Amino acid sequence: MLFAIEEINSNPLLMPNVTLGYEVYDSCYSDAAAVDSVISYLSGKQSRVPNYGCRSTHPKLSVVVGDSPSSGSVAVARILGLTLFPQISYASALPTLADKTQFPSFVRTVGTVDSQPIAVVQMIKHFNWSWVGIVSSNNDYGDQGSQKLKLEMAKNGLCVAFAKTLSVPPSKDSLDGIINAMHKTKTNVIVLYAYATELIALLQEVTDNQIVGKIWIAVGSWLPSAVFTQKTLWSTLNGTIGLAKYSSNIPGFRDFLYSIYPSKYPNDIFMKEFWEHVFPCKWPKSVVGNASLYGINATFCTGKEELIRLGSSVYDTSNFRLAVSVYNSVYAVAHAIHNMMSCQPGKGPFFNGSCTDIENYQPWQLFRYVKRVKFLNSGGEIVAFDEKGELKGLYDVLNWQVSEDLRGELVKVGTFDDWGPNGEKLVLSDKVISWGAKYTQVPTSVCCESCPPGFRKAPREGEPFCCYDCIPCSDGEISNQTDTTDCMRCPEEQWSNENRVRCIPKVIEFLSYEEPLGIALSSISGVCSLVTLSVLCIFIRFRDTPLVKANNRHLSYLLLVALLFCFLCSFLFIGRPSTITCLVRQAIFGTIFSLCVSCIFAKTITVVIAFNATKPNSSLRKWVGSSIPNSMILTGSGIQSVICISWVIMYPSFPEVNMKDSKGVITVECKEGSIIFFYIMLGFLGSLAILTLIIAFLARNLPDGFNETKFITFSMLVFTSVWISFIPAYVSTKGKYMVAVEIFAILSSSLGLICCIFAPKCHIIILRPHMNTRDYLISKNQSLKRNEIH
Repeated sequence: MLFAIEEINSNPLLMPNVTLGYEVYDSCYSDAAAVDSVISYLSGKQSRVPNYGCRSTHPKLSVVVGDSPSSGSVAVARILGLTLFPQISYASALPTLADKTQFPSFVRTVGTVDSQPIAVVQMIKHFNWSWVGIVSSNNDYGDQGSQKLKLEMAKNGLCVAFAKTLSVPPSKDSLDGIINAMHKTKTNVIVLYAYATELIALLQEVTDNQIVGKIWIAVGSWLPSAVFTQKTLWSTLNGTIGLAKYSSNIPGFRDFLYSIYPSKYPNDIFMKEFWEHVFPCKWPKSVVGNASLYGINATFCTGKEELIRLGSSVYDTSNFRLAVSVYNSVYAVAHAIHNMMSCQPGKGPFFNGSCTDIENYQPWQLFRYVKRVKFLNSGGEIVAFDEKGELKGLYDVLNWQVSEDLRGELVKVGTFDDWGPNGEKLVLSDKVISWGAKYTQVPTSVCCESCPPGFRKAPREGEPFCCYDCIPCSDGEISNQTDTTDCMRCPEEQWSNENRVRCIPKVIEFLSYEEPLGIALSSISGVCSLVTLSVLCIFIRFRDTPLVKANNRHLSYLLLVALLFCFLCSFLFIGRPSTITCLVRQAIFGTIFSLCVSCIFAKTITVVIAFNATKPNSSLRKWVGSSIPNSMILTGSGIQSVICISWVIMYPSFPEVNMKDSKGVITVECKEGSIIFFYIMLGFLGSLAILTLIIAFLARNLPDGFNETKFITFSMLVFTSVWISFIPAYVSTKGKYMVAVEIFAILSSSLGLICCIFAPKCHIIILRPHMNTRDYLISKNQSLKRNEIH
């Protein structure tokens, strides 16, 4: 304070022609003494007269600078706030003092209380910690500070592992509760919101319980402090990192501290006592009066001893952090008075732009200027108060380091500047930081390890949101960052890859000619078509043989051609569906198969009529011929054609892209316009097949050498079995496998017909030609009739 006042008074540009004076009162860390001092100060006499001033007009009292403890500042601020008398504290950090309703004329240069929680949270985020414990003392400073810290942590997505209160004075129960919380939560980082004197018992308890590896975050109230002088706690404190009031280098301040001599301040009642304490000497007057105590070899103080020769442990001239706050407080007063003196009429802050007279002003008028000051001190620090009378925080980040030779020191490892832009307020030198004996790099402090890409965080019920389980993203969802809370769904035409970290195009699926299933089905279709064509050629080549004639060769030709088209129509189902193939494939399939079954039905009826027409006086003789089979073929295939044409016209099928039925697959399929028509078509086909099966079964034992109803019975039994089993198989499959099921049904039923009906005939025609004679067939027919008579 003295240095700042002398510097201001010697500056002709600041408060010209005005000398700044001072009075010093010692509150002795007592709220009562602080109140007593401020009333004496306001009264102007040693006898306290509340609300009454005995001072003369000059010198004018301007501002109270102080107090240091928050409790003292609260008591003083309640008195000074009644008349808006300016008060600037250099050390009180209680958050409540920012309340302008209770303390309207209070400002402080210690740094805004909001800065400390913000700085601590920025530090926690910088080291990627998210699971942090809090220990606070049970007083206003600890309670309010820890509450603000919790709110700031919640804003930034950080979790409180535990929050414990340290009783003052510390009790065994509160200490045991804190120790148990440290054991239970396993957090590695703990913020201590308390005064230094309150923490010694806790740190001693931590040391006694051999709790190691804890990183303590110290708030400015105890870093630096006498706690770090106790070597028994060094192993526990090693690696502590925290905030301390910014210690700027004030030019000339160190020289001023070394220039102090008793002769320069003769009225200072503490000077000689201090001199005797730091130098091994006694003042002559005190020795003469006590010669028997000191002896004849006592060293006398001359008052010219040099302070510069003292070590930093005795006289530290580099670590006066509160001195900077006092320096700023005094300069804030000077700048406020200077601004008041520089006021131009019409531009002042009072009614109608008026100014006030430097010779005659009220405290509340000066306060208007005090709360609006903004200047750059000689150390390069910006001094300006916000709307709450708070000075934006500027802090040093200190790290307590214990070397291998057991020497401890606080090392500056960074700064926090509340004036800086967002994201750049905290500046740290990570390589300089020491984390104690247990860690060689930044320790971790998380409830759970990070969830890698491809996973999402799922909160655990009843636990803080920092505690979670890592759940793999669902199919079709991805996460390409760590610690993602929600997986992103891929676009509809894309799908998640195996690791769920990126979206890839879905596989376009249809029954193609390139895949094994398509190759197999198309190959079978081709082979069966060739077989059918070969059978047709055989029947044409041997068209005049009795066996071919006896089985109605024209119906056989038509049936073989129809079967050939049955095999070939399966190719309509293979390959990428197009508008044409989707439109006609089911209709062609239904019509051709109805033609096949109608031909078989006609052959069966022909056999029945032919056998019964040979009986004497049979009425069926007039039906012998080609008219009945032809009409049956036309009727059966015609009805099915009408059904299929109506289906195509009324409900045409079309190609559709299906993205829902299969995971990661886009299925290109034909969307049936009406599933009802599909089952009507199959129903008619099935009815015709069952009717043919019944008639053929009843006629299977007719005694005729030309009878092929046995083979027709087997063929229709195979045919109906295939299509009855087709329906549940078709319904239970999706995509290309549904198409494959239908193709398989087409091939197997067609192959069953050609094998059961034509394989025995081809066997006789090619391998047993002696059985393909008229004599052989007549003799066989007569043998059958005799067996029937018997």
